[in-house]
Amino acid sequence: MMIAMKKEPLINVRPLKFIVWLFVASSIMLFGGWTSGFIVSRVSLLAAGEWITFELPRIFMVSTALIVLSSASMHWARVSAKRLHFGKAKLALWITMLLGIGFLVCQVGGWVRLTEMNMYFAGHVSGSYIYVISGFHGLHIVAGLCLIASCLTGLYRNIAQIKQNLRFEVTSVFWHFIDILWIYLYVFLLLNR
Repeated sequence: MMIAMKKEPLINVRPLKFIVWLFVASSIMLFGGWTSGFIVSRVSLLAAGEWITFELPRIFMVSTALIVLSSASMHWARVSAKRLHFGKAKLALWITMLLGIGFLVCQVGGWVRLTEMNMYFAGHVSGSYIYVISGFHGLHIVAGLCLIASCLTGLYRNIAQIKQNLRFEVTSVFWHFIDILWIYLYVFLLLNR
């Protein structure tokens, strides 16, 4: 007598999706560690009377507005690509890229303003945290811009739709994550300066 064995379907986890979600999780831990360290340093230095209170450069508010707008344009790009409106998807991706570059320019402007306020990377713990947190977030933006460039390349080369959908999904998840991350970091720094 033969017993029919029922095969369980394998879970289809796309490696690229998994890598992006792993990167998101590790970034959450990284920035969570830094913001926790910031709080611990601030509390101990405040108790000792050694914490330097500072104003965040106003240009960081501009960069926050740019990153929020870029999230909207990234959403527009993904929706357009799903609907096979590739012209709109290209336009939305270019807008997202320009807004992302604008964000980076504003961040550099913020660092310049910090130095004008005598807040240096090596000068004090509070300044060091701002440079490290915003600098590493900037590296995440650069990575996101590379993903956007990959989507644009796929659109211009007419890459197969299934591959293009995966690129857009991964890029969209990552871009929205770094947008939300910056909003969290900006509010955190604003409240804990």
